Amino acid sequence: MMNFEKRTGPDLGASAPAYPTQGVPDWYRDAKLGFFVHWGLYSVPAWAVQHGEGVNIPTEDAYAWHQYAEWYGNTVRIAGSPTWERHQQLFGPGTSYEDLADRWDASAFDADAFVGELVGAGAKYIVPTTKHHEGFCLWDTATTGFNAVARGPRRDLISEFHDATRRAGAKFGVYYSGALDWHVSDFPAIESDTDLFRFRRNDEHFARYSAAQLDELVSRFSPDVLWNDIDWPDGGKGSDEYAVAAMLERYFDAVPDGVVNDRWGVPYHGFLTREYTDIPEIIPEPWESTRGLGYSFGFNQAEDERHSLSGAALIRLLVDVVAKNGNLLINVGPAADGSIPELQRRAMRELGAWLETNGHAIYGTRPWIRMGERTGAPRRYTTTGSTVHVHALDPRLGELELPHELAASELRWSDGSAAERSAGDSTVVVIPAGLRDEAVVVLSAG
Repeated sequence: MMNFEKRTGPDLGASAPAYPTQGVPDWYRDAKLGFFVHWGLYSVPAWAVQHGEGVNIPTEDAYAWHQYAEWYGNTVRIAGSPTWERHQQLFGPGTSYEDLADRWDASAFDADAFVGELVGAGAKYIVPTTKHHEGFCLWDTATTGFNAVARGPRRDLISEFHDATRRAGAKFGVYYSGALDWHVSDFPAIESDTDLFRFRRNDEHFARYSAAQLDELVSRFSPDVLWNDIDWPDGGKGSDEYAVAAMLERYFDAVPDGVVNDRWGVPYHGFLTREYTDIPEIIPEPWESTRGLGYSFGFNQAEDERHSLSGAALIRLLVDVVAKNGNLLINVGPAADGSIPELQRRAMRELGAWLETNGHAIYGTRPWIRMGERTGAPRRYTTTGSTVHVHALDPRLGELELPHELAASELRWSDGSAAERSAGDSTVVVIPAGLRDEAVVVLSAG
């Protein structure tokens, strides 16, 4: 996957605008866990080709076999692709992707119950997709009739998400597809990484359209997180009022404690993003790991337990990311009707139960002097002030070796009980038998 903070352009030289200077606020760094919600027209077919176990992000010329269900609107236009073949069989020749807007029934969606599941799983911020690359807007926008109020659900879904999230006491963010909008573009299907940045509108008209939509979202919802995707139209990167610099100034004026990501294609970013990527070490800058519970962001009904994180794997992922100075933005992909598929719900609830006991070693923490060890039992470290939390990633081993820096520390498990050292070795701690079936066990030293 590309790192978006390294992709900026065009170079405007002396004409380049001045960007805001806001960094990343403490609330975001303390939050550690957010939930993405990818929900759109792609949730109606809810399908993408599988490549076996593991995530296989498309390489050059592999987009006909794209594994992301939310890319259905592009993949279905590649004649002969598995998605195209299935679409013909299921919906019939002549049924376009955009025709699915009138087949989208979201009648099972209860925003408070939905958000309650996310907060119950430990979410401190929630970021639904307001408009993905398909161009279908999930709020009551004045910019286009291609939206969820005028068609399909006939509801302002983002307003419902926003109100429920605020009631639940979590932070609210918005995802927005800045440079890709297939509804207002006449380009061929994207079939390669090269096409991803070639088949996109960069003209002033589209830049104004995108800015108007994002300004609506900021004005209506004052989002704590502004999460843009895949760059911004180049025609909106100058010093105009509809360009990125001015738009971000308006955003931070409205939400002084807000935060943005790194996918704007300009020489400014907030937190870094890493998508379906294993990061080997601590990243000094605040960053965010994002991926689906399965191998896609949008719901893919072809997935089963082989393709989706278990509760234990999700817990270990969160611990690993936080130990490396990151936040985890894990994605739930609802079914078209607005329900959370049971496979995803189970993992979410396991994470929430673990955080009820161990959240003190996650929320508000910072990295230690290193993220873990290269040898011995797998473990990760986080810190709260002078306390170091040692996360044992495989409690079944029965023992946990401490680093020499913690050998003389007072040690306690998450339930408050004192830890026992192994006879004859002051740096080896015995994991109580009752904790060995846990996904991760936390020992606090200090």
